[in-house]
This record gives sequence, structure tokens and C-alpha cells, in this order.
Amino acid sequence: MTSGVPAAPAEAVVQEERLVARAAAGDRTAFAALVQAHQGYLRKLLGRVCRGDQGRADDLAQEAFVRAWRALPKFRGESRFRTWLTRLAYSALSAERPALPLVDDAPPELGADTDFAPGADWRIDLDRAMAGLSEAQRHALLLCYGADLSHAEAAQVLGWPLGTVKTQVLRAKAKLREQLQAWENTP
Repeated sequence: MTSGVPAAPAEAVVQEERLVARAAAGDRTAFAALVQAHQGYLRKLLGRVCRGDQGRADDLAQEAFVRAWRALPKFRGESRFRTWLTRLAYSALSAERPALPLVDDAPPELGADTDFAPGADWRIDLDRAMAGLSEAQRHALLLCYGADLSHAEAAQVLGWPLGTVKTQVLRAKAKLREQLQAWENTP
């Protein structure tokens, strides 16, 4: 029973390692706990990768969890479970034949009489700027900033050299900075 106080980071890592070991041994309850812990993160990341096509993102997340269940006995723990799971999701994405159609990249135009919440303008401009990035730039940026992976972990997920990830992140940030400069002095 938990006391309501979040576990210390080191303790959380140990708890997750125990869940992974139990799940690798076939414990479905432990695997369900891993799914519960990571599904929100994975669905949100894939939703961004799929440019808002949440149905496609959910399908890819489900495929990643199925692959994880099957491959878990071979998981060596050389990376965080989240990094490994993200790599499985990207493998599912690259295995799509043919790729599913993407939703319209352009966010809806807003008129003067909008009911959107404050900050929606910023979100729409950010989505437009993200759509203008190359696939490589978008993936590198989403993994490093959206998924909070280190550059090394993102390189592992993408199967790229570390320097390539760093370069793509720098280029993406420069392009976003240029596209969003009008927001720079906005309160």
C-alpha cells in the first residue's frame, strides 16, 4: 500500500525493474502495470508523430505493447524500459505497409469570433511550425523534448548516430525559432 507520497526516482527505477522482471517471466499483472504506467506517454508521443491522427497513434501504441509482451523475455535492460518501448513503437511505425493516410496538416483557420481557449493561437502556430519541419527534425525534436529522452536514447530509438540526432534537433530548434519569432515578445 502506498502512502500517497511519490516514490524517489531511484526507488521508482527499482520498482519498474521488478515489474519488468516479473512481466518477462510471464506475469500478466506486472505487464498490465507497465502498460498503465507508459500508455499515456506513448499515445501522446505517437499522436504527435502521427500529426493528430489519434486512431493511428492508438493502433501503433497497441502494436508496440503487443511486441513488448512478446519480446520482453529478451529485454536485457541495457536501456530504460520506456526507451525500449519507444523503439518498438517506431519499429511498428516503420513497418506500416502502406502507410495510413495522415490527417490534414493545416489546423483550422480561426476567425475573429473564436471560442478557442486562450493560448490556442500559440498551439496552432506551433503545430504549423512543427508541420514545416522535415520528418527527421520532427522525430528528433519530439523524442528529445516531447518524450523527454536523452539524445543518446533518441539515437537508439531512431537507429541513428548520436551526432545526427543532435544535428537534427539543432536544425529543428532553429527553424522553429524562425517560424515563431512573432511570439518572442508576446506576454
